[in-house]
Amino acid sequence: MPARRFETTPFFTRNEQTTMSDSQQELLALNQKLLVAIVGGDWKTYAELCDPTLTCFEPEARGHVVEGMPFHKFYFELGGSAPKPAIATNVTMASPHVRLMGADAAVLSYVRLNQKLNASGEPVTVAVEETRVWQRIGGAWKHVHFHRSLPS
Repeated sequence: MPARRFETTPFFTRNEQTTMSDSQQELLALNQKLLVAIVGGDWKTYAELCDPTLTCFEPEARGHVVEGMPFHKFYFELGGSAPKPAIATNVTMASPHVRLMGADAAVLSYVRLNQKLNASGEPVTVAVEETRVWQRIGGAWKHVHFHRSLPS
């Protein structure tokens, strides 16, 4: 059985990476860490990066705003306490955009591309549109809100 691999790679256009500030690059790195935690089923890292009052709109919420961590923890705990089984999972933030809103808030938007093998062992790519809001709380960046939707 191949080793598990969880990666996140931002994809930049128009030489965007070289024009980003240190704060923008730090936020992209934190967001990468968050996405790796999601595909890897790493609740501990996910919870450390998120504020306990995290809010979201996502397809699983069926049009409702969800507040707090229990809704998300349910998905991490499916199948027991072991990490989600995933082989050769790659998560890419395609053309990420980081908007700093002062020194303590930022909005990241991108199309998230999840590459993995399906049940037949064939590679598949699934895209979702994401916007994530980060806020500096007590000197550390925390993920405080996100909106995820399927491409139109």
